[in-house]
Amino acid sequence: MTDSTDAVVDLDRALEVARAAAAQAASIAMEHFRRPIDVETKADDSPVTVVDRACETAIRARIEDAFPDHAILGEEFGRAGEHRCLWLIDPIDGTRSFIRGLEFWSVQIALMVDGELVLGVSAAPPFDETAWAVRGRGAWLDGEPLHVAEAGSIDAMDLSLGNVRTLAKGPGWSRIGELVRRARRTRGYGDFYPYHRLAAGRLDAVVESDVNILDIAALTVIVREAGGTCTTLGGGPIGLDASSMLAAPEPLHGRLVSLLND
Repeated sequence: MTDSTDAVVDLDRALEVARAAAAQAASIAMEHFRRPIDVETKADDSPVTVVDRACETAIRARIEDAFPDHAILGEEFGRAGEHRCLWLIDPIDGTRSFIRGLEFWSVQIALMVDGELVLGVSAAPPFDETAWAVRGRGAWLDGEPLHVAEAGSIDAMDLSLGNVRTLAKGPGWSRIGELVRRARRTRGYGDFYPYHRLAAGRLDAVVESDVNILDIAALTVIVREAGGTCTTLGGGPIGLDASSMLAAPEPLHGRLVSLLND
């Protein structure tokens, strides 16, 4: 970046705003969780509810009040504005889980400055937990520091797979099968959950397909600041066009990239 991030935005203030916005959205969502609700289908065949929209509206209002010049990209209302600072919002990541009364959904808010992810907040109200991180300042879960585990061996790792259906349709399915065969344990945790556990040292790797940047932006910052590495399955950077995720501590991450791509 041409200038330091601190010269562009006050990250302490940004974190305060993001955490407050996530808490407000979480409160709105919990008022409707496990209650009857109408469900619509968007053009991409994904579900949406009035709660998704209400949560994003609340988050946008908080950000716009604090940083009126900043750009915002949200799941339900798209992009507004052009600025070096771009807020990324998924008001309910895991809408299908929310609709079915499952706990695996969260509020995701991240900040990107000059194309680089610098801040993330991930609030999971059914679990009563919120993780957050700012680049260079570590990652936290409800005030406790997060640290990934030391995991160097594929054969000893606990692996979480996400969006297995899409993985199965892809050209690398046989390599995914090799990961499953070799891993000590494999589970299919969804959405935010495996990333929180990875950052806390309770999982060793997350492999996920069919995602977009709004799903993974905040989680990327949290895992990185907990000491992990996040890339696409091909080993590329997590940017606005990312559609997959490979997250793990080093050197395990490098070994997984090699197994999946060499």
